[in-house]
Amino acid sequence: MNRSHNLQHSRKGTILPLSFYLREDVLLISRELLGKFLVTRFDGHLTSGMIIETEAYRGPEDRASHAFGNRRTARTEVMFQKGGRAYIYLCYGIHHLFNVVTNVEGTPHAVLIRALQPEDGIETMLDRRGKTVAITSLCAGPGSLARALGLHYRYSGTPLDGDVIWIEDRGVDPLAEDIVASSRIGVDYAGEDAKLPWRFRILPDGHLE
Repeated sequence: MNRSHNLQHSRKGTILPLSFYLREDVLLISRELLGKFLVTRFDGHLTSGMIIETEAYRGPEDRASHAFGNRRTARTEVMFQKGGRAYIYLCYGIHHLFNVVTNVEGTPHAVLIRALQPEDGIETMLDRRGKTVAITSLCAGPGSLARALGLHYRYSGTPLDGDVIWIEDRGVDPLAEDIVASSRIGVDYAGEDAKLPWRFRILPDGHLE
C-alpha cells in the first residue's frame, strides 16, 4: 500500500453533508471524494471502502455524460435532482455502476466511483463477489465495487445522508502529489471530450501507471 492509503483514520467517520454535493465544481468534488469512504448497510451487513478513483461528468455540455444536451430519460432523471443522491445504472446489462449526483436541482452533474480500497465487511464483499480469499481486485473497477457493496440500480435515487448508502470522512487527506488526473475510460464516443483529464486517482507510492 502507498503512504496515502496508509494514512491514519478512525473506524467511524462523519457522513458528508448534502452541502458537499451541492457545489458547482464537479471536478473539485470528484477530487475531494478521494480518501472518503463509501459505505452501505443492507440486511444488517455493513460494508465500506476508501474511494481511490473517480471520474467527473459535467452534463449538459459533456458529450460523455448521459445527460449531454439536457437529455432526460427515465434512467437519467435522477441526475437532474438535487445533488447528494445515488445514480446507479446497469451497464451492458451486467454491471451496476454507482455515481454520485452533484450540483443543484436541474444541473445534471455526477461523479462515477471507479475503485475502492476495501475496509469494512470484507467477508461479506467476498461472498457477494463469489470469492473465498481476499484479492486485490475485490473493489477494482466500478462494476466490481458495486457488486461487493451490494449496490443495485434499484437503489438509484437513494439519498446519501441516510442509513443505507452514504459517504463519510474518516480523516484521510491524500497528498496532492499522490493524485493524478487523466482521461476517462470507455468514452471514446465522446470525441474531444473523451480526452478531458477528468479521471482522478490515488497512485501507489506516487508512481504513474
